[in-house]
Amino acid sequence: MPIFYCYFVGSINRAVTTEYEIPTTCPTKVKKTMTRILVADDEVDLELLIKQKFRKEIRNGVFDFIYALNGKEALDIVQNNDDIDLVLSDINMPEMDGLTLLSKLSEVAPLTKTVMVSAYGDLDNIRTAMNRGAYDFVFKPIDFTDLRVTIDKTIDAVNLIKDRVRALRENDILKMYVDESVLKYMDSELFQENASACESIEATVAFIDLCAFTSISEVEPADKVVEMLNDYFDIMVKEIINQGGLIDKFIGDAVMAVFKGEHHLDRAIECGLAIRDAFIKVAESQTSKGYVPNVSIGINSGEMVCGNIGSATLKRLDYTVIGDTVNIAARLQSHAGAGQIYITADAYQSIHEFFQCEKVDELRLKNKSKPILVYEVLG
Repeated sequence: MPIFYCYFVGSINRAVTTEYEIPTTCPTKVKKTMTRILVADDEVDLELLIKQKFRKEIRNGVFDFIYALNGKEALDIVQNNDDIDLVLSDINMPEMDGLTLLSKLSEVAPLTKTVMVSAYGDLDNIRTAMNRGAYDFVFKPIDFTDLRVTIDKTIDAVNLIKDRVRALRENDILKMYVDESVLKYMDSELFQENASACESIEATVAFIDLCAFTSISEVEPADKVVEMLNDYFDIMVKEIINQGGLIDKFIGDAVMAVFKGEHHLDRAIECGLAIRDAFIKVAESQTSKGYVPNVSIGINSGEMVCGNIGSATLKRLDYTVIGDTVNIAARLQSHAGAGQIYITADAYQSIHEFFQCEKVDELRLKNKSKPILVYEVLG
């Protein structure tokens, strides 16, 4: 079936692409992707202007505009609609101003981009909006040609992010549920090539374990245990991502993370400290007398093998790291107590000028013939 791409150019120097599928035996069928835009502005005339300026896009289903007269109303709309792609927000509004709305949108709709509307010369508000994550700006009185270019640019960025998130989710789902019934659609030669691919890398691995979490399953229902564990994992994952780490796998109530690239050991330790401090805050904020969350962490740096590990027969492989460096990190974590971060003496020599550490002792680790000198990272 042939696919044709037609480009319609309006009053601005930008082409809007619409995909047309031309069947050979039936009338033309048009595929459209509608962009939903929330306009938050207390000037009621703006709604009429937008309907006039974008009447063709609205009629053809390219844009769908939703309107709110203040930030509070806009926030309610976003919370009740998960398909808002872009927010066009005035700064000065009653009940909730645009800057407050912007800070809240980053929490409730992280994939939604916000374009702020500001008066010329309002530099302080512009700087604040930039610091709170505004994607772009337009100025009043609004130049609708410039607004259209800004919308197109912003939607391109939103779609790029959504594509990346979709790819990550699909990859995660594939890794969780892949079996022969799925992989039979893959090219077997390519699969075998990928299955044997491996390399030796210099990196840092961290094991972060929830202390005594298994005891929860004895007193809490299963759904509550899963909910709590996922919440605690989320705290860890955010800090790992902030330091450029990769989530290698979840092992029971522990996370294995890998840090590659420049300063990978420093970033892993920064991550460990941030996770420890985050759980301290969680524990301090708890009012119940139930489980008090805490973590024990083992970190080790060095050479490790990176590749697809698993069963080629079952076609179930996990792209991971293995080796003595990884094993030592896991053993260090098993010896660390609540709130402790353990590293080796070699790691200590690399980072002691930048982190406060304390000598622990020589520990005998499983499958190691000689004891290993261990240090605790304090801050």
